[in-house]
Amino acid sequence: MNRKTKTIRQFQSYHQKLSIWLILGASLLFTLLICLGFGISGVVAWSNPWLWIVPLLALGLNAGLLLLVLPQITRPLYEILAALAHKTGEPNPNTLPNPNSKQNEKTGFKTVLQALYSESQQHDDTKSDSQSFLTEALNHTSCGVIIIGPDKQIISANAASPIGYDQAGKPFLALSFLDDISLEQWIGECDSTAINAERRWQRVPTDSRVMKKQRYFDVIASYEKGAAAETVLLLVDQTERYLPEEEDLNFIAFAAHELRGPITVIRGYLDILEQEMADRLRGDEAELLSRLTVSANRLSGYINNILNVARFDRHHLQVHLYEDTVYNIYASIADDMQLRAKSQHRLLNVLIPKDLPTVAADRGSISEAIGNLIDNAIKYSFEGGTVTVSAANKGDFVEISVADNGVGMPPNIVKNLFRKFYRSHRSRETVAGTGIGLYITKAFVESHGGSISVSSKENEGSVFSFTLPVYASVADKLLDDGQLNQSLVRRGGGWIKNHSTYRR
Repeated sequence: MNRKTKTIRQFQSYHQKLSIWLILGASLLFTLLICLGFGISGVVAWSNPWLWIVPLLALGLNAGLLLLVLPQITRPLYEILAALAHKTGEPNPNTLPNPNSKQNEKTGFKTVLQALYSESQQHDDTKSDSQSFLTEALNHTSCGVIIIGPDKQIISANAASPIGYDQAGKPFLALSFLDDISLEQWIGECDSTAINAERRWQRVPTDSRVMKKQRYFDVIASYEKGAAAETVLLLVDQTERYLPEEEDLNFIAFAAHELRGPITVIRGYLDILEQEMADRLRGDEAELLSRLTVSANRLSGYINNILNVARFDRHHLQVHLYEDTVYNIYASIADDMQLRAKSQHRLLNVLIPKDLPTVAADRGSISEAIGNLIDNAIKYSFEGGTVTVSAANKGDFVEISVADNGVGMPPNIVKNLFRKFYRSHRSRETVAGTGIGLYITKAFVESHGGSISVSSKENEGSVFSFTLPVYASVADKLLDDGQLNQSLVRRGGGWIKNHSTYRR
């Protein structure tokens, strides 16, 4: 950097040093003048040491007080410089000022900072007519347009973009990539593997903790490695299309909550009937009673899935994780799974060793996740086929797999499986379901710090696998958090953040 191109940070450093030297120099000069005045006037003899001691003490006190108040005097200037450095893209270690702090609101400095932060107030004389025209035009569209630089910071965003600001004044994309790879993860993968890339997301909601009004977007991202506008986002507002479905889910969740009680009672009575009448059932009566139990349990599973999806979409999927074994977790649902398989004429083959390392798990969530995968394997396998449930140790994780030799899936279906409400055209016509079982299963697994995957071939079958952390590898974190999953949750999905924000 040559002398003609000083940075804002260099100017700030220069100004700080100059201010200190001016204060010390002025104080010293003032002290010398006092000493000379007293000595020349004869008020104090030149030989009297107090002629110098008292003024020097006053010099130290005066300079100290001035240095103490200097930060308060220069604070507005330096905060303006920090905001300007941020706007120009210059690296600056200083924390950006928050316009919404009580002090800034009280003094009116909030208005100054907002003028610096706001993209809409940057129409200055240095902008060309074409740039001003483009900015104004983009602000009139309902589509969001966001530009992200190589430093992964937002450079520009139009008025329709769902943008929030953290306490440091930095903008961030206020979207929740709940059931897919997040934008941050995708850009990170592009940095490692691609020169140019494009990615699309559907049905991405705004973060309800940041944006007051709920909106839904289809997102298109274009990436070019190293470009000034490295990532360009186009966000198509699809709120009118998706919001009615979400409102329907709210109603369904309410209805499901009300149905949970009666279904629990029905299941209880069926269990009693099966036990009390075991010796008196004749012919097909036992089979009919078993089918009633399977149907009641399946309906109970649907209700639990709907309620869990509602919680997950509202960022309430916090669970307590305790030391448990995969063997015991499966044992809690083993009878029900065998009954489901038998009623659908499938063979259930369970290969879960007892000596696997213990895992960190919420038994209810993981048993439901396993149940969802087995239920899917039963539905999509051929009559008389085998569904295999297995588990194995994989380093710091235990992997649970559910395999079938059924219809399988083509790649274009596999990539969409974990999206909410997704059901392929073929499955909608042949198999009953809600389209949320795999969505909530993925949510359960990731809430444990694990991951889920699938491999499939048409007419050969599918294998769904997910991992759970070995308890010994995460015990300290869980104990520190009161057994909560907050420290284990994978933040790449974007559904748990810790933004302290103010809204655009």
